[in-house]
Amino acid sequence: MPDINSDIQYLKGVGPAYAKKFAKLGIYTIRDLLLHYPRRYIDYSQPYTVVSAPFDVDCCVKATVLQRDPDRRIKGGRMLSHVLAGDDTGMLALSWFNAPYAAEKLEPGTEYYFEGRVGGMMTRREILHPLVRTEAQVAAAPLLPVYGSTEGLPAARLTRCAQLALEYVAQLDDPLPPELLTRYRMPPKADAVRAIHAPRDAADAAAARRRLIFEELYILQLGIFLMRGHGRKITGAPMRELDLAPFWRSLPYAPTGAQRRSAEEICHDLCGQTPMNRLLQGDVGSGKTLVAAAAIWFAAQNGWQSAMLAPTEILARQHAANLADRLEPFGVNVTLLVGGMKAAEKRVALAAIADGRAGLVVGTHAVLTDSVVFKNLGLAIVDEQHRFGVRQRGILAGKANNPHLLVMSATPIPRTLGLLMYGDLDISILDELPPGRKPIKTWFITGKKRRDMYGFLEKQIAAGHQVYIVCPAIEENEMDSGMKAVKQYYEQVACPLLPGRRIGLLHGKMKPKDKDEVMQQFKAGELDVLVSTTVIEVGVDVPNATVMVIENAERFGLSALHQLRGRVGRGAANSCCILISDNEGEAVRQRLHFLCRTSDGFAVAKYDLETRGPGDFFGEAQHGLPTLHVADLVQDTRTLTVAQQEAKALLALDPNLAKPEHKALSDEVERLFATAGAMN
Repeated sequence: MPDINSDIQYLKGVGPAYAKKFAKLGIYTIRDLLLHYPRRYIDYSQPYTVVSAPFDVDCCVKATVLQRDPDRRIKGGRMLSHVLAGDDTGMLALSWFNAPYAAEKLEPGTEYYFEGRVGGMMTRREILHPLVRTEAQVAAAPLLPVYGSTEGLPAARLTRCAQLALEYVAQLDDPLPPELLTRYRMPPKADAVRAIHAPRDAADAAAARRRLIFEELYILQLGIFLMRGHGRKITGAPMRELDLAPFWRSLPYAPTGAQRRSAEEICHDLCGQTPMNRLLQGDVGSGKTLVAAAAIWFAAQNGWQSAMLAPTEILARQHAANLADRLEPFGVNVTLLVGGMKAAEKRVALAAIADGRAGLVVGTHAVLTDSVVFKNLGLAIVDEQHRFGVRQRGILAGKANNPHLLVMSATPIPRTLGLLMYGDLDISILDELPPGRKPIKTWFITGKKRRDMYGFLEKQIAAGHQVYIVCPAIEENEMDSGMKAVKQYYEQVACPLLPGRRIGLLHGKMKPKDKDEVMQQFKAGELDVLVSTTVIEVGVDVPNATVMVIENAERFGLSALHQLRGRVGRGAANSCCILISDNEGEAVRQRLHFLCRTSDGFAVAKYDLETRGPGDFFGEAQHGLPTLHVADLVQDTRTLTVAQQEAKALLALDPNLAKPEHKALSDEVERLFATAGAMN
């Protein structure tokens, strides 16, 4: 007899072949299936009449079967089954292709519930391939769960298997302390899981969701606080207070108040007993690198090495060059370490890192390899947080005895959400742009104006400026909904419309060396135009680039568009960003017009979160956090706040969840964070 931890193939109705399909959904055991919650429900308890059913929306209609027509073969060899149903208000035509058994089950004169997308005309509605349920089935389970599925695994089979798995639900351990269940009037875990898969009614489903959302956020917060606790050991790099004035005096311009404040916060942390764990968050162009330079200078004056990780080789080279200008006058040697270096160069760099001559190491993932040994790493800096998971942060921190950690991100996150998400990081915010940064004008046009726009680009190039053009695709087969694939765009649009101009092409499938070469050419002014996918998104400085054109702008989240826009406006000339989209959806047009009106990254982020949700906002990686299954970091902030308070209270009593009664809770924390590699 299988138990809850048995392989999914041993559940009745699965077997080895379907087990492979379940694996694609991350379901390997019966427990995994029980914890694969429905995305939504079809509510059969309040059906529409035929005439009141809304057009082109999935809904449920209650009607009586009037007649069943004989099956007939149609063009292409498909078999069409047709049934006519109706009620007092009108007629409903039901059709199935190659599914004669679906129609055969229906008895004329009997009332059924039909669910699907309603089409047809006012007097005669129709549904293609409806789901059908009887009165008895609806009475037993008025809400039918709908699950995220995968190719080759029919939705009906997944639903049936989930119902069969409920036989094992009593074997689920309840990780929540009993006093929490009482305090917040929540059902036990087994009852909640049973109710989310087979709710008696909408209230039953809502109570189950509420309990499971709380549990997930509670475990998330415990995990984050435990990680923070692990970082709260005594630092291996103690530092003494120093005046930053010599560093500020060496600059050719005065820092902003926000830069001074953030640098002071960081240096204060560096002098603390426990390792710093700080997020430096600032809008595009707010001067994060200068604040990092101040921290590196401070560490070097205290005799410690620093390491800075960048997500791409070109960005690592740019940081190394900029930081060398700032730091080498103070005797801080800046060493570059990237994958594309020659073996001899790499040997020299590794020796300098090991014997301490390298005061600052700037590099890519190459810095995380085993061959890199620091003499005395005191400060680790990670640039562009969302390109690095928590695991990479951990490896970098493991290169020394509890070094200080500074994470820099240009994705502005509304502060409340940031504090909740980064429970393991303190936050410094750069909310002022350095003087001299001119606002970037943003326009939104349709494809009809493209030719006129190219005339404008020609004038800009003639005036000695450079242009970015971004297209969101690579191969032709990705050209759904008329999207311009970047190669095709380069050959058929950009080159013919800008004859005689030097145009470069950059996309994600190129080798890193080739990408770097094209980017360096553009940076050096050897190209007038760069046609690219979003590989230019992060941080590269080309002061002479004044125009950013974004094709199919509706394909990007607002925060991503804002990041791209920030690639221009880095020099003295006026800059602009042109968004092109032929999408006629009202929501899309509103979003793009919003971007034209505002240049504040925090306002953009807030709008993006509210209109698109955190999945789109953070992309797949969710900033190195574990994937959440029921909770939503935006919608459930009130629950998140309560979960955070309760997690703090529990850890005050049991700092490492070591007590026997908290074992189930500790196991759940490990399980949730295994997806992010965060507890390593």
